[in-house]
Amino acid sequence: MSGVKSKPVYAPLQADVGGRFHVLLGMGEGSACLLRVLRELQTFAAPSWQHAEVLYVSAVGAELAENPFEALGLKSVMLFRDSDALLARARAVLERSVMGTRVYVAGPESFIGRMLQLAATFNLNKDEIRAEHVGSAARRVHCVHCRASTENVRTNIVRCCGCSRWLLVRDHYSRRLAAYMGVIVDAEAPGELPPIREIYS
Repeated sequence: MSGVKSKPVYAPLQADVGGRFHVLLGMGEGSACLLRVLRELQTFAAPSWQHAEVLYVSAVGAELAENPFEALGLKSVMLFRDSDALLARARAVLERSVMGTRVYVAGPESFIGRMLQLAATFNLNKDEIRAEHVGSAARRVHCVHCRASTENVRTNIVRCCGCSRWLLVRDHYSRRLAAYMGVIVDAEAPGELPPIREIYS
């Protein structure tokens, strides 16, 4: 994996105290990372901390939990039942963003990919976006044959949600598609599959 140049590399989130407006997007265990950033902003950039917006979803398919950010007393915290709803709201927030906006993303890699894909449509550069991977290593897999994306893939081989082909999950990652590439695994011998193993837990 270390030799795959396209695979994203993440670093622990740190607050950019020079930012004017902060958008924090998180899922599941990512709440701890966002709390760390918010405390740093509260300590070192109090004026901009008051303008921070937090959008958070507990986990895939999970019921809404208690607000992990409540103790900080932020005015703008929104909790969501799924990442699709969070993504829609994040788009609306970024549409009204101003110069000096900083985006922080924390959660599973498939969640991070979708959020960074959205941020890229607003021409935010790498200095304005930060991401930290925590939680599941399950992958979003893009089928090179039908162009459908299968979510939360934990195995080396997966059946495409679009065309039902069996796909080998490659380590090549597309930032544009926010997904790993999946290619047909049994083209030469249809139905003959290598052992299917869970490797992205």
